[in-house]
Amino acid sequence: MTLLVLGSANADLVVTVERRPAGGETVLGGDTVVMPGGKGANTAVAAGRIGASVSLLGAVGSDGYGSLLRDSLSSSGVDTSLLISSSRPTGIAYITVTPDGENSIVVSPGANSAVAPSDVDAVDWSSVRVLACSLEVPLETVAHAVSAAAAAGVRPVLNLSPVADLPAETLAVLDPLVVNEHEAAQLAPSFPALLDLGPKSVVVTLGARGAAVVTPAGVTEVAAPSVEVVDTTGAGDAFAGALSARLAAGDALEEAASYAVRVAALSVAKAGAQPSYPTAADLD
Repeated sequence: MTLLVLGSANADLVVTVERRPAGGETVLGGDTVVMPGGKGANTAVAAGRIGASVSLLGAVGSDGYGSLLRDSLSSSGVDTSLLISSSRPTGIAYITVTPDGENSIVVSPGANSAVAPSDVDAVDWSSVRVLACSLEVPLETVAHAVSAAAAAGVRPVLNLSPVADLPAETLAVLDPLVVNEHEAAQLAPSFPALLDLGPKSVVVTLGARGAAVVTPAGVTEVAAPSVEVVDTTGAGDAFAGALSARLAAGDALEEAASYAVRVAALSVAKAGAQPSYPTAADLD
């Protein structure tokens, strides 16, 4: 493998609603659809579907949802030899999707909480070029993995979702830190100011507008193609997976971001997360 993804694997329970319920309110929705998801698994699948040599370090339960995730990962070309079978249930994301394609998500971590620093110590870094992380697994495990990757000469990429306080030594080696524009606004007053947090570079995803690549040389915006939005679930993970895959293949950061916005744009034109991710042939 040239790309190692550290992150969550969840079953997505998706229901369409006309509008999100207010506090204390009940809203009727459509039929529940069960799909493979989780930020880590999504990132790995997005990379695998465009041809990356990718492995997922994460955990699932010994249940039906765990089997669903293993099958989705394997069928997308993701190596699952580092995927742990936990005694805890597979994580679940409860997702509501409104007619405009926007979503609200509640995550029950389950087995994802069992991914430990000791699991990172079992990794052979010799062939890995990029480590891609997100934060639906314990923060101490992510920080340990980033440190181990940097020590091995591996490029660490971290999708700061959900937002958490990262140790300064973790931020200092990220190249890039990936955030969406809402997360960016929580962290700094401007895109260039994000570098003051410590990372070597930052990529800010801008939804339908594409992405902004932030380096000490300045800010470069990368436009996304226009598509009809069906469901935005997992679009940020699709971006992170494609970005990391292209960095592992040797692309420069701006070039990798340009490719990743195309992958993310195509993903929102279909329902669900992993089932919506394009292949390299789709992009051609």
